[in-house]
Amino acid sequence: MDGDAGTWFLSRAERGNLATDVHAGAAGSPAWSEGNLVRPLVHGASYFARLHEELAALQAGDRVWFTDWRGDADERLLADGPSVGDVLAGLARAGVEVRGLVWRSHGERVSAPMSGRSNELLSRKINDAGGEVLLDQRVRLFGSHHQKMFVIRRRDDPSRDVAFIGGLDLSHSRRDDADHAGDPQAVAIDPRYGKRPPWHDAALELRGPVVADVLAVFAERWNDPHPLDRRTPYRMLLQRLARMPRHPKPLPATAPPPPPAGPHSVQLLRTYGVKHPPFPFAPEGERSIARGYAKAFARARSLIYIEDQYLWSTEVAAGIAAALERNRELKVIAVVPRYPDSDGPLMGPASRIGQLRALKMLRRTAPDRVGVFNLENGSGTPIYVHAKICIIDDTWFTCGSDNFNRRSWTTDSELSCAVLDTTAADAHGDTAAERLPGAENGQDASRPLARGLRLQLWAEHLGLEQDDPRLHDTAGGLKLWNTAADLLDRWHETGRRSPRPSGNVRHHTTEPVSSLQRLWADPISRFVADPDGRPRRLRGTTRF
Repeated sequence: MDGDAGTWFLSRAERGNLATDVHAGAAGSPAWSEGNLVRPLVHGASYFARLHEELAALQAGDRVWFTDWRGDADERLLADGPSVGDVLAGLARAGVEVRGLVWRSHGERVSAPMSGRSNELLSRKINDAGGEVLLDQRVRLFGSHHQKMFVIRRRDDPSRDVAFIGGLDLSHSRRDDADHAGDPQAVAIDPRYGKRPPWHDAALELRGPVVADVLAVFAERWNDPHPLDRRTPYRMLLQRLARMPRHPKPLPATAPPPPPAGPHSVQLLRTYGVKHPPFPFAPEGERSIARGYAKAFARARSLIYIEDQYLWSTEVAAGIAAALERNRELKVIAVVPRYPDSDGPLMGPASRIGQLRALKMLRRTAPDRVGVFNLENGSGTPIYVHAKICIIDDTWFTCGSDNFNRRSWTTDSELSCAVLDTTAADAHGDTAAERLPGAENGQDASRPLARGLRLQLWAEHLGLEQDDPRLHDTAGGLKLWNTAADLLDRWHETGRRSPRPSGNVRHHTTEPVSSLQRLWADPISRFVADPDGRPRRLRGTTRF
């Protein structure tokens, strides 16, 4: 299989916004970064532990810059350790430069309960200690800032610089592990997930020149000259009451990128909606995430594996369906939550209607080559799948903040990493492949990174060892998943009287939406749950 980055990654022209390429958009700059070391961090507990380890080693003069959708100041990074607010505030007091941008949500009010003011409280805690973490509402109407990134730069040793990108917020419910007992500090979602919802998520740890690329994404948002709040009396009042400035302080001069660190090529893909006033770095918005997937789907030959919070919208499903039509050997396996996080009488149908249509399109195209599944823990409690991962042919994979829905691909600010391992698949001996992250936790380090990530995920979900030969057979993967789901479904149907089958996999069936419910579900889905942030000329099409 051709592993050349140029055949998988978007070129500068394909990105669609030449001025927004990384490395400050300089003419001739690369559209992707080479020489990086990428480490997948599956589960919030793994990510929080690594983040705590890196933050605890910082000294005065080092820098920490981050963005987030939701942050809870009291969320613990370790089971018996400090909270994220205490760690970041402590760093600010110790002379570490701490800067952040967190979304000022639409429903957040200064007088709201603590759960509605989480971002404001986190910001205040860090700012009172000398940091600068700001509430950012420079988004499209009904959109959000959904990017989740951390950049850590050392003043004296750039080779130790590191970035984290993924689907994990600094918030309650995220610190779960492979046992999926849930985070003791939980958020309330659909009651069928219990009081302590099990949570499946992932992030990437990045080292090498790509760290500077992530920093450039942060700098573009930070340096946007428009006010942080909307120019309305209500928003201006909220910003004043929260003791927030309308404009950030200038950033320091940029530093050179870190030196090469490994064998992985990385392309940062983004979404920004079209808005007024426009983003200066993306005046027509940016949809390189959607374009990146379109190019990768077109190259898919044997397997598209997806873990996603939503898998909504026909625009997203159309690219996968086209790939299934082109290649009769291609199979699709998708893992989604059993229920929406909010499945009430109003938002529930609006959430489900898009998934019903997307899955109908895929199953109509290739009924025997598409499998959709959900997960439960050993106690039978559904696991909320919040991960945003796509692996194609064990070669190219993504992990980031974006979901498979129109909102993530057109409206909200999103950031995702597309990764290609340049290590040969049959490499042995003392090579770069042996130094791939994951060897210490059982991944096959002589395999490309995409395959190692898939093996780790499948082994957990199916209850198998990672060296089980059945996991390596992508052609037989769908049959393996169907068999595991059949066994667990049948065990539930027969009253759970025999020993529980291994694994966590169940067949997924989306609850139907009645004709009466469609009267309000359709408009809420189109304009609130899954809006279209593309330029008007593209709306109603499958083009991005």
